[in-house]
Amino acid sequence: MRSSLSKTFLLAALFSASTTVGAFAMCSDAHADLRGDWGKVRFSVEIADDVAERAQGLMFRESMPRMAGMLFLYQDPEPLSFWMRNTLIPLDLLFIDETGTVVTIHENAIPLDETPISGGDDPLLAVLEINGGMSRQLGIKVGSELRHPDLPQDMAAWACSE
Repeated sequence: MRSSLSKTFLLAALFSASTTVGAFAMCSDAHADLRGDWGKVRFSVEIADDVAERAQGLMFRESMPRMAGMLFLYQDPEPLSFWMRNTLIPLDLLFIDETGTVVTIHENAIPLDETPISGGDDPLLAVLEINGGMSRQLGIKVGSELRHPDLPQDMAAWACSE
């Protein structure tokens, strides 16, 4: 009996560890993974990949879950600029190139501010908006790598196949 009980606990522990590792290892449209020398993190994301969705963004929302965000995706790399019109919550904006590398971070964008927030002059393919202050709290820095299946996998610094 004791041996059987020990095997049950061992199997449960192995299953729990493998599903946790496996769940993070899987690429998903519903998640954006980030990694760097600071560690790894997964955000649940909504995708904004057409003109109407990008124009709406996170406007008029009074809150967002802690580990959530919106991933703005573009067809072709281009210089990007955002503003906070009708956005009620402070946000961190992570500007991302076509390899999935974070090239600029704008922390704590001010709600309702219409001042343009530029990702710089370099062509960008995505922007991840997360709750204001999260990038600093988690240690996310320029050079961090984002993984998502809608980024070009042949160029990805962190491909979904990893």
